[in-house]
Amino acid sequence: MLSLALGSAAAQSMAPDRAAPGADVESLLSYARERNPEFASMRAEARAAQERIYPAGALADPMFTTELRDITNGGESSASLLPGRVGSTRYIVSQALPWWGKRDLRRDVASAAALEAQGRAALTWNEIAMRVKSAHASRYQLHQTLRLTEEIDALLQRLAAVARSRYANGLAPQADVIRVQTERTMVQSELLQLRAETRTAQAQVNALLTRGPDAVLAEPVRLRPLPADAALAFAALSERLRAANPDLAIEAARLQGAERSRELTYRNRYPDFNLSVAPIQTRNRIADWELMFEVNIPLQQTSRRHQEREAEAMVEAASSRQSAVLQRAIGELGSRLAALQAARDTEALVASGLLPQAQATLESALAAYETGRVDFATLLDAQRQLRQARVAAVKAQADARMRLAEIERLIGEEL
Repeated sequence: MLSLALGSAAAQSMAPDRAAPGADVESLLSYARERNPEFASMRAEARAAQERIYPAGALADPMFTTELRDITNGGESSASLLPGRVGSTRYIVSQALPWWGKRDLRRDVASAAALEAQGRAALTWNEIAMRVKSAHASRYQLHQTLRLTEEIDALLQRLAAVARSRYANGLAPQADVIRVQTERTMVQSELLQLRAETRTAQAQVNALLTRGPDAVLAEPVRLRPLPADAALAFAALSERLRAANPDLAIEAARLQGAERSRELTYRNRYPDFNLSVAPIQTRNRIADWELMFEVNIPLQQTSRRHQEREAEAMVEAASSRQSAVLQRAIGELGSRLAALQAARDTEALVASGLLPQAQATLESALAAYETGRVDFATLLDAQRQLRQARVAAVKAQADARMRLAEIERLIGEEL
C-alpha cells in the first residue's frame, strides 16, 4: 500500500539558523530598525528639527559699534585710530527686541515643524515595517509552497513506481506511466520557478535590511498569530487610527504650525524695538552716557494684509488636507479589514473542508486505482486537488498577514 504521509510543511521545517534573521518577522523588524539607512536619516532629521526650537525663540545677538569722532582733533594732529588720541569715542551696544509674544510664536512654529519631522520618521518606519512584514509573509508562502511541491514530486515518484508495476503485470496501460511522468515533469518545472522566486524574495528581504542580495537568511518557520476578533473591531481600530496614524500626526503638526504662523503674521502689525546704550569716551575718561530707543514703523499695511490673507488660506488648506487624509485612511482601513476577513474565512474554509476532503479523495482514489476500480487520470486529479488545497491554505495565511501589516501601518502601531 502506497503511503500518503504528506506532512505539514511547517512541521517539517528545519531548525532556524540562530545566527541570521528571517525565522520570524520579529527578527527582521529588529534588524531593520537598527540598520535601515532611510529610517536612520529620518530620525536624524527629527533630532535636527528638535534642536531648532530654542534658537527660533532666542533673542538675536547684541551688536557692538565703535564710533571714532574727530580723528584729527580739529586738525591739530594727524589722523589717529586710537580712542585716547581722537576727539571722542562712542561705544554702542544695541539689542533688538521683538514685540511681546513674537518669540514664543516663533518657538511654537519651530515646535510644530519638529512634530512634523517626528511624524515623518514614524511614517517612514511604518512603511518599512509594512514592507518587511509583507516580504516575510511572501517568503514564508514561497518556502511552504516549495516544500509542498517537493512532497508532491516525491508522491508522484511513488505513483510512477506503482504505475510501472501495474503496467509490467498487465494491469494498467502504458499511458498511465506516461501520464505520471508528464505530471512529474510539470511539477519539476514548477519547482524550478519556485526556487527562482524564493531567491528573489530573499534578495528583497535583504534589500530592506540593507544587506547583500545573497546574505544568509534563516528559513522562515512561522507567521505571527492573528489578533483576536475583538482587537479587529472597526470602531476600535478607527479610534486608534485617529490617535496614532503618522499621516494624521504630520497633518496635525502642519495645521498647528499654520495656525501659529497666522498668529505671528497678525502680531507683525506691531513694531519691534531696538535698545542701545552708548558710553562716550573723551581722551582717557568716560565723559557721557547715551541711551537710545528705536522702533520700526509698520507702515506697509497693504503688504501685511496680503500676508495675513495668505496665512489664513494656509490654515484652511492644512485643515482641509487633514480631513482628507483622515477620510482616506478610514476608507483604507475598512477595505483592509474586509480583505483580512476574506483571507481568514478562506483559510478556515480550506482547513475545515477543502483540505480534509482532498486528502480523503486522494486516499480513496489511490486505493481504488490499486484494485483497478478507477483510472489513473482520476488519481492524478485527486493529487492535484490536494496540492491546490494545501497551497490555498498557505496563501490564505500569508494574505492575512499582509493585510494585517497594512492595517498596522494605518493605525500606526502593532496589534
